[in-house]
Amino acid sequence: MLTLVGRRLLSLVPILLVVSFAVFMLTSLLPGDPAVTLAGGPNATPQAVEAIRERLHLDQPFVLQYLYWLWDAVRLDFGTSLFSGVPVMESIGQRLPVTVGLVIAAVVVALVIAVPLGVLAGTRPGGIADRVNRVTSTLGVGVPNFWFAAILIVVFAVGLGWLPPAGYVPFTDSPVGWLQSILLAAIALGFFLSAELSRQLRAALIGELGSNYIRTLWAKGASARQVIGGHAVRNAAGPAITVFAVHVGYLLGGTVIIEQIFSIPGLGSYLLDGIVGGDLPVIQGVTMIFVLFQVGMSLLVDISYALLNPKVRVA
Repeated sequence: MLTLVGRRLLSLVPILLVVSFAVFMLTSLLPGDPAVTLAGGPNATPQAVEAIRERLHLDQPFVLQYLYWLWDAVRLDFGTSLFSGVPVMESIGQRLPVTVGLVIAAVVVALVIAVPLGVLAGTRPGGIADRVNRVTSTLGVGVPNFWFAAILIVVFAVGLGWLPPAGYVPFTDSPVGWLQSILLAAIALGFFLSAELSRQLRAALIGELGSNYIRTLWAKGASARQVIGGHAVRNAAGPAITVFAVHVGYLLGGTVIIEQIFSIPGLGSYLLDGIVGGDLPVIQGVTMIFVLFQVGMSLLVDISYALLNPKVRVA
């Protein structure tokens, strides 16, 4: 297992280098000059602008600019915000727990919906659970999460008054208040993931239940719990885990809009503010944190495969 993890970590290094170069290159193409912004905008003197360009290595060739930036990024130093003057990593550290909490809540919502619905649909194709699964999967994939979020606000916040329409309560202040403040956002994010997971789990489970080894287990008199829970669901979980890992990255992307809708001060809203204001250090820093998160999820998928299927450990 340690050898597998070591190989996967080494294979991630070139991926991170390519992605970091792409992030730096694309953000450098955005309009505006950070040196002019830091020097005071249109009223900045040429001497002040030049001094800042030299300090930020903006007067160097593009490749050298990237290497300087990469050296700082490896140490998790993404510079300071062009507008607030606060170090980007400091703001990320304050907002990261908010977004992680929201993503975890969305994952819990997705699993609570997808696992029982997918298993019931896969074990009883054509039944009531299967028809419900088809409807929810179609809605989850076809309905944009921001539109679904608006519907949730109208129904549960404005209409019924059960939950607040916006705002955020830190978990340390009130766990119940925290849950109430993020529940609608978590449902809006998790519903799409639940649709993908339940559909994938249903398809994989139908395939497993039709295989020869399952027929052999039934012939030997194994119980439904042993056949379905101990073998079929476990083997069908592999493809579902892949879908899960990929779409957790989509959840992070979804927080950019959802956090703005529900006024949640997480990384998503921080990134959107940076994009709107052209704050390059913020855009670069938050994007790289999102990339690291997705890479970490890919590593966890490989480890999960190895735990579910020992053959993967020698692959």
